[in-house]
Amino acid sequence: MTKQIKGWWFGASDKKLLNDDGRKIVIGKTHKVNGKIIPCKHGLHLSKRIIDALRYAPGPVIYKVVGSGVIVPHGNPVDKYACSERTYIAGGIDISDILRLFARKCALDVIHLWDASEITIRYLKTGDESIRDAAWAAAKAAAKAAAKAAARAAARDAAWDTAREKQNKRLLSIIVGREMLLHRETRRPQYI
Repeated sequence: MTKQIKGWWFGASDKKLLNDDGRKIVIGKTHKVNGKIIPCKHGLHLSKRIIDALRYAPGPVIYKVVGSGVIVPHGNPVDKYACSERTYIAGGIDISDILRLFARKCALDVIHLWDASEITIRYLKTGDESIRDAAWAAAKAAAKAAAKAAARAAARDAAWDTAREKQNKRLLSIIVGREMLLHRETRRPQYI
């Protein structure tokens, strides 16, 4: 019995294999590759969890697949597998709209962490394509301002750290240079 693993795989809109392979993807068909299977380098990939497959997605077309033959896990924890065989059992559907909805919902989950404009919030809540460009521009401007503020803060902190380190060295050198004085001052004065 051949070991199998079920999972998800995203493909490009042209529904062909990547990396100059070019074979057409057809539901029910099994693709095979020869040679040593090495995740990220050589093999037919899949992920057990759709969220992991999305991480490696070259496009918006989703497939439910079964990997077989040689199966090599990748990651700790495992987030994908490279296989010598992959069968396409369902899918071949462009889910761009679903992915946009998912992205909007994820952004709304963390909306409290940033200063989003009203139009950005409206787009994230409604998905109204007529305001998408304006929302993107507002979010980009907010991100740029946040990045500038973060860069200024990082530069200030780095300058402060550098200054404090310089001050620390200076203070240490003064103390070390005066160490003899400190020792003399701690001795009991002698009266003549």
